[in-house]
Amino acid sequence: MSNVIVKDIPDIIRQGLASGWKTHNGATLQNDLTLECDVVIIGTGAGGGTTAEILTQMGLKVIMVEEGPLRSSTDFNMQENRAYSDLYQEGLTRASSDGAFTIMQGRAVGGTTTVNWTSSFRTPEQTLQHWTEVHGLKGFSVAEMAPWFEKMEQRLSVAKWAIKPNANNSVLSDGCTKLGLHWDIIPRNVKNCWNLGYCGMGCPTNAKQSMLVTTIPSALNGGAQLVYRARAEKLLIENEKVKGVLCHAMADDSVHRTGKKIRIQAKHTVMACGGINGPALLLRSEAPDPHERIGKRTFLHPVPGTLAEFSQKIEGYYGAPQSTYSDAFQWKDGVTGPIGYKLEVPPMQPGFVATIGMGHGQMHSDQINRLPYLNMMLALLRDGFHEDSQGGSISLRSDGMPAIDYPINDYLRDGVRRALHSMAEIQFAAGALKVRPVHTVGHYGNTLAEVKQQIDALDMEVNCMRIGSAHVMGGCAMGEDVKTSVVDSLGKFHHLDGLHILDGSIFPTSIGANPQLSIYGMVARAATRLGETLKA
Repeated sequence: MSNVIVKDIPDIIRQGLASGWKTHNGATLQNDLTLECDVVIIGTGAGGGTTAEILTQMGLKVIMVEEGPLRSSTDFNMQENRAYSDLYQEGLTRASSDGAFTIMQGRAVGGTTTVNWTSSFRTPEQTLQHWTEVHGLKGFSVAEMAPWFEKMEQRLSVAKWAIKPNANNSVLSDGCTKLGLHWDIIPRNVKNCWNLGYCGMGCPTNAKQSMLVTTIPSALNGGAQLVYRARAEKLLIENEKVKGVLCHAMADDSVHRTGKKIRIQAKHTVMACGGINGPALLLRSEAPDPHERIGKRTFLHPVPGTLAEFSQKIEGYYGAPQSTYSDAFQWKDGVTGPIGYKLEVPPMQPGFVATIGMGHGQMHSDQINRLPYLNMMLALLRDGFHEDSQGGSISLRSDGMPAIDYPINDYLRDGVRRALHSMAEIQFAAGALKVRPVHTVGHYGNTLAEVKQQIDALDMEVNCMRIGSAHVMGGCAMGEDVKTSVVDSLGKFHHLDGLHILDGSIFPTSIGANPQLSIYGMVARAATRLGETLKA
């Protein structure tokens, strides 16, 4: 397969490098490196990539900084063992300090957009209204944000998936139809998609319109520079103004330092390194934080799941990973009531299912041997909208790396149980033979009544239930009140000049949907305003 792909699909990255793009690989530096620019952008994911293209097009001299490697379609061979260690934070072992949460987050040029499953939703109207009314944001009404979402949808070819959903996604739609529940088709940021199903390992056909193949090449073609395998250690702060960033050059494994340092001096700095690494960078930099808001209200869309076995083959490892969803339980109890959740399915690659699906011994072996017949369903719990949902926090470990703490309380446990009930009911309605809540002691039940009884009896304490996350939001919340936020409604840091934060870390709550399009739209608006200010 890889030879065919290499032959038929142009490698955008290798072509760009051959054309003379200005790039620096931290792993190969023989000496320390010093660079200067108008704007340094730390992070190359949804926020960083969008910002880089916009500011470069406005004539500003931009340097992008990325901790991970620069990969391309030729490198993406759809092998889990290589992709997870190469393209994800901490080799896909990033987790909360107590081990309760497993966190999937990209670490490569393009950030998580390089490895996500392409689901692209506008920020829900209810979320935007909540931000405006409760958190005092300016410019976030549905009408004000609509043109920015439309701009980025056009830029990244976002549209509802036009091909028939695979059997894994059809379980969700079929079950919802039987029960009279809402479901719909997911918009995806793809163009000429081969429908392979291995989006989480990097797209080998360049169909996924990630930052890796869209905004970053655009910025580099416009004269921007890229420094990769470079971990931002500290912001350069002088007289209450940020003047750039100091980075450690990283080895080929993107884990160990080479000993070389990279100093980038800039007239303005944009942080776009996410809801975990971003707060950690501010804390290492000893950025002013008079009201102790940095790293607070970190949201993860806590995700429980259920596995179901069918008599017919599902083969959920083939086809678009996510193409159907349900919001039947998202706003059912209002915005600020019991926690709501969005229902989706994940791709069913064997390594992913073996890890996330849990189980031990013979049960685990039997489960994996039945993989072609399994469906998994996920619930994205919408955290941050209720007073009992304050999210988690980011602090520093003794080695300066981020520690993630996310307390699990009764409010969250209630949401997990209700979500497990909903997913089991949908799976049985779709024809499942048996269903198992993903839990340390979860087992397959043959009837809905049996599974619901099991769910109600499960121990929901830390490390008993299985919770994952692929969406890190918050930690540097935006707002106009400096006592409750870190940046203003356009991402400007409250307590230092020369610094903007433009990524999902500035969301004051979770989104209630896969967040990439929310980041694109919000950042397009803020980066455009920033560029206008810097050019004035």
